[in-house]
Amino acid sequence: MVCGGRPLYGETRIQGSKNAALPILAATVLVKGKTRLYRCPKILDIIYMLHILREIGCTVFWEDEDVLVIDAADCDGYEIAEQYAGKMRSSIILLGSVLGRNGRVQVPYPGGCIIGKRPIDMHIAALQTMNVHIETHEKTLSAQTSGLTGATLDLALPSVGTTENIILAAVTARGRTRINGAAREPEIAALCDYLNHAGARITGAGTETIEINGVRRLQQTTYEIPADRIVAGTYSLATVATRGSTILYDAPIHQMDAFIKIIQSMGARVSRIRHADRIGLVIDAEQAVHAVEYLETKEYPGFPTDLQSQLMTVLTTADGTSRILETIFEERYKIVGELQKMGAHITIQDREAVIESVPRLQGTTLQASELRGGAALVIAGLMAQQTTIVENAHFIKRGHEDIVKDLKELSASIKYL
Repeated sequence: MVCGGRPLYGETRIQGSKNAALPILAATVLVKGKTRLYRCPKILDIIYMLHILREIGCTVFWEDEDVLVIDAADCDGYEIAEQYAGKMRSSIILLGSVLGRNGRVQVPYPGGCIIGKRPIDMHIAALQTMNVHIETHEKTLSAQTSGLTGATLDLALPSVGTTENIILAAVTARGRTRINGAAREPEIAALCDYLNHAGARITGAGTETIEINGVRRLQQTTYEIPADRIVAGTYSLATVATRGSTILYDAPIHQMDAFIKIIQSMGARVSRIRHADRIGLVIDAEQAVHAVEYLETKEYPGFPTDLQSQLMTVLTTADGTSRILETIFEERYKIVGELQKMGAHITIQDREAVIESVPRLQGTTLQASELRGGAALVIAGLMAQQTTIVENAHFIKRGHEDIVKDLKELSASIKYL
């Protein structure tokens, strides 16, 4: 429940990254020993992944509040249970890592948010090139290999999941693997950084060409999960939406250039501050009232699709008409109907959203249907007159440790019911 109409102010700390932590957790099965992860976010998708790791033989526990330990010494399972995998898209990256560890894997078709088709054909084709035999069934994929082998792979699209799966399969494969057209997202770089800490030989992470020279084994290691750029963007947009002023400590500012340019074009003043050993992203949004004439979502380093719903929400009361073209996920406009209930003027033409300004939104009861859209509806509640209820909060908990606590630290009137 959100009582809107007040500017956000104050400071909060940005959690560890969901999209970095999940592939790193998948990678831990390649280490025949312990991995200690600092700042792993305690979110639903992580909880689902930890259940999966336990079921295939890993020992998993929190050493203290901020350190997650995964001991994969006895990880010999290969069947991924639908109970948890069916709830999260990232379960598909277990294809590469479990194959690399045990030579075979059976995984249900991945679940998660309904925001588009997101086919897994690219994953299958890439692994087949690396000496993997794959059988598709009604509800599962079965894969096995007599030994993973390196290959040169040219990706038609810079798919994040496909790039991650290839890396995970290639780390202990025979020979060298080269990925042309690789995804460049910071989360790819984090995965490669973790693996290199464990003894992998990977170069080119963060570029379009990644090379992996296979090694015989990986070693125990300790790694810190980087901060979540999408959570940082979400709270920045909540600040813009309410014309507030906030400091977001640990925000990965160097990963947010395209995003920061957009909110600056709206009139927000953005700077950074150092306090002791912490860097804060400072958002002063008192004058952030301008529309965004035209924006396309793009793969990194472009404007992220995972912040499109939140931005569209903010633009409902910006001065003028805004246009957004969604180029990544064809069903990323699921919140439009909910925003229209609040009085927003939004029309969809194919993959383009046209947002015409209204003076204000009106609080009501809304239904979240996916993670980022759910967070956007919370932002709508912060903007709106009177009270807004966002139901199905479990979608938001898939990516936010505690959005209520964080926004309370920024002076929001918000609580769980």
